Amino acid sequence: MSKAENEIYKKRWIILFTVLSATFMSTLDGSIVNVALPDMSAKLHVTMASVEWVVTSFLITVAATILIFGRLGDIKGKTKIFKFGVVLFTIGSLFCGFTNSLLVLVIARVIQAIGAAATMATNQGIITEVFPANERGRALGVLGTFVALGAMAGPPLGGMIVSAASWKYIFLINVPIGIIVFVLTIKIFPKSSKVIDEKLDGKGAALFTLSIVLLFGAVVEGQTVGYSNSYIIAALIVSVIAFIAFILVEKKTDEPLLYLKIFSNSLFSISIICAFTSFTAISASNIILPFYFQDTLKFSAAVTGFLMMVSPIVLSIVAPFSGYMSDKIGSEVLTLIGLSLTSVGLFLISSLTEKSSVAMLLMYIVIMTIGNGMFQSPNNSLVMSTVSKDKLGIAGSVNALVRNLGFVVGTSFATLILYNRMSHKVGYRVIDYIKGRDDVFIYGMKAVYICAGVLCLIGAVITAIRFYNSKKNSKTEAGQKKKII
Repeated sequence: MSKAENEIYKKRWIILFTVLSATFMSTLDGSIVNVALPDMSAKLHVTMASVEWVVTSFLITVAATILIFGRLGDIKGKTKIFKFGVVLFTIGSLFCGFTNSLLVLVIARVIQAIGAAATMATNQGIITEVFPANERGRALGVLGTFVALGAMAGPPLGGMIVSAASWKYIFLINVPIGIIVFVLTIKIFPKSSKVIDEKLDGKGAALFTLSIVLLFGAVVEGQTVGYSNSYIIAALIVSVIAFIAFILVEKKTDEPLLYLKIFSNSLFSISIICAFTSFTAISASNIILPFYFQDTLKFSAAVTGFLMMVSPIVLSIVAPFSGYMSDKIGSEVLTLIGLSLTSVGLFLISSLTEKSSVAMLLMYIVIMTIGNGMFQSPNNSLVMSTVSKDKLGIAGSVNALVRNLGFVVGTSFATLILYNRMSHKVGYRVIDYIKGRDDVFIYGMKAVYICAGVLCLIGAVITAIRFYNSKKNSKTEAGQKKKII
């Protein structure tokens, strides 16, 4: 080990802490505004459907650009891209905290999201570079726990900040943290990262970004203008064409943005699909619960924030334990139990009414979160264990991409199903909470949670098939070894 490598090795836990701080902030900002949406809607004088762009613009931008930054990290150096991301995220946070315009706020969220994508795309690669093989799994497991914590801690932290001060401090709190993280990256991160003589796949990057932005932009805006609108239909068609063109380009290019052969590994592909179902279901829950607490049960933002702390607290206990257990009994059985419990929790929440007790609700949330905590760390380990060392960066980027796609899909389709069912119940088109008609919201909420539960159940079935095939293959291999002996 060289002197420089030895210095990095000594600082590896501080580097991990710095990466975790940036990752937690980036993931947190995808969900922290959820609980503040009713307050932001009132203060900015816009409808709930309009203010939802504050959430979805961030998630769509991350999903559209994360592969680009993952590839740039391989070409230009992961530390350099990570630093760029921290700076841009901090600047975006500052702009978010100094505006009273929804348009400016959404633009600032896009700037934030580009920075977040740069840090998310390179964090797993940096950890892989600075940690030895015998500690790498533990470090990546901790990272996965912080990602899940960031997603689930957003609503409760947002509730506490909104109750104590203006919603703007949800964003301004990132600024001092961002500055500290940037200073640490300058002082302790590896100075020289490998730079390879390759070019970014510009065509692939443009086609992928266009496809993601048009697809989810149309899904979100369609809730307001209707899906029969000619512009919405055109955007969806162009999105599909752009994605097909992206796949064709990636197959032909020597230096692709997305290494498609990675999906030929069935364990990798199944783990990615299961991650998508989990994050879609959890983000659907996260965007609906604040409205149930505040508008249906009539709790303040402070009480809502306190009640929503239950999930991150349970997750912070369960996720590290499940990571430890996956080393002992294997990841596959834990992911199966985890997804099954998550679906049970979601189905139980779907049974709630405007008169349900808080104790019952919290018990259901705990069941759902235990399942989520049991699933996340082992599934991340499965994803990263299925690829060779030189493909860890690609695997990490795809994992982060799928996670953010799950957040976008969960947020978009939860509100789509909610408003669709509410409109069906009341007899006319609805894109907001109807004051005095809690029963209408409950009707829509029930449909959202049933759909989320079914989605998780499908993931559990896929995991069960994977687990069965894995056991079958192990028995076959053991039988063949006995014959040889």
